Amino acid sequence: MEAINQREKTLVFCANQNHALLVRDLINQVKAVSTDPNYCVRVTANDGERGEQYLRDFQDNEKSIPTILTTSQKLSTGVDARNVRNIVLMRPVNSMIEFKQIIGRGTRTFENKDYFTIYDFVKAHKLFNDPEWDGEPVEPEVCGKCGRHPCICAREPTPLCYKCGQNPCVCEKPACPKCGEQPCVCKKKVRVKLRDGKERTLQHISVTTFWGAGGKPISSAEFMTLLFGELPEFFRDEDELRALWSLPDTRKKLLEGLAEKGFGRDQLGEMQKIIDAENSDLFDVLAHVAFAMQPLSRTERASTAHQEIHQQFSDKQQTFLDFVLAHYVQEGVEELEQEKLVKLLRLKYHDSIPDAVADLGGDIGVIRNLFVGFQRYLYQHPS
Repeated sequence: MEAINQREKTLVFCANQNHALLVRDLINQVKAVSTDPNYCVRVTANDGERGEQYLRDFQDNEKSIPTILTTSQKLSTGVDARNVRNIVLMRPVNSMIEFKQIIGRGTRTFENKDYFTIYDFVKAHKLFNDPEWDGEPVEPEVCGKCGRHPCICAREPTPLCYKCGQNPCVCEKPACPKCGEQPCVCKKKVRVKLRDGKERTLQHISVTTFWGAGGKPISSAEFMTLLFGELPEFFRDEDELRALWSLPDTRKKLLEGLAEKGFGRDQLGEMQKIIDAENSDLFDVLAHVAFAMQPLSRTERASTAHQEIHQQFSDKQQTFLDFVLAHYVQEGVEELEQEKLVKLLRLKYHDSIPDAVADLGGDIGVIRNLFVGFQRYLYQHPS
């Protein structure tokens, strides 16, 4: 729940119906964005017409509730919910046909949806390496008795083991429910030594697969090594990186150049998680990979900038820039793009640009210079 955007529609595939009920209740206990009791619901074969109504509401892209569905078998096929942004796998997927059908729940196109995310707790992503992955999904056979796939005649009389999918369980020892390993590796970390002789640390708990130039999956360590090799093309040293990152225009060009090399915002965002810097800036990802610098949180950067702002700017300018810093801490460096300035002004001044100009002085050009100029304080060398 901490990893996903909790406002995005999400499908969670569980081991059985009881498991789906438990996961539903846990999600509703920890959700942070809604008080609606139907934020997360279960939709399984036993939920009848109520489950079908939940499913219809979920598929309606004009409705935000329910936001998350938990299921066991029912939703792996035949669900045309185009705005599904997250697929969570919490049960084994032993069939390539079923795997293709599940992944197909995320590939539906929708406005402004150009990717979806799979959260895999059972190593099902290894099926992407299977030669049978290529090609169109084959339609599964339906049960001759109930006319459904998978068959619901048995109604899952006994729960299945969430790891091996069997009853009784055939696992020698239970796996850790968090990392899916036995023995648990949650607390282990991976250290990567790059050509500069310095080590970087990756969180082992976040096992992310990246894709290389040849379309083949590569590990996080391999991705970091490739990124390290490309960064000297964009900046020579730490000072140049700080200078480029301090201005929205040069920061944007740097990110665009990295994206052309295969290191886009999404990939850098994943690297943020892997180096345990989710509350930091993308600057910290690049600085960590290039120079082994320890990441600072956005809160720490904003605090330093706040001190400089209160020495350099008028009271009204300070108030607006503190408002901008709060958005930066909450949302990230994207809030500092020049395109966001008008939105921030409208939010702060109740949709009145003239009020903003009157309060901050000068004209919109002066305000733009203020917005751009203060950003250097976020990325200056720590004193």
